Amino acid sequence: MNGRYAVALGLVLFASAARIPAQMLAPQTAMPDPLTTPTLTPGQQTLYKLEADFAADVARSGGSAFARWFAEDGVILPNAKAAIMGLHAVSGYAQWDPKQYQLSWTPDGAQMDPGGDSGFTWGHYAGKTHDQQGSPVTVEGRYITVWKKTAGAWKVALDASAEDAPATDCCSLPKP
Repeated sequence: MNGRYAVALGLVLFASAARIPAQMLAPQTAMPDPLTTPTLTPGQQTLYKLEADFAADVARSGGSAFARWFAEDGVILPNAKAAIMGLHAVSGYAQWDPKQYQLSWTPDGAQMDPGGDSGFTWGHYAGKTHDQQGSPVTVEGRYITVWKKTAGAWKVALDASAEDAPATDCCSLPKP
């Protein structure tokens, strides 16, 4: 990954930690269509397709599918937890059944390296499960995924996330 993408990655991670109100982060309902969005580059189309395939695989098969998409040296930077480094550690971490936990995401944007062998996507995710009383629990946030081409196959090099801040009333002032 060249310096330009490392800087972009830093900016996206900084922005995701800035606690943008959840109502401003509504996920897209579908991937951009190159027929209706002619400004998409071939590289962006590739990254959006990778994200769609990755998300569909995880929706079907859960954590085992999530891990399958990672490179041998892939890294997860989960929200408020230590880094998970390497495919073996990622596989041990991603042990959820899609019947108990559903992870979904939609990219808001994508950038491909000029060389065409790495790029990144960013967007909004939602994780849904139930608490011990059976009540639904949803955690939402922002993510960034860095992709790299290894031996002709696209793999996740890095996946990072940050939970959205709780929604607040932006215009109310505290009473003295």
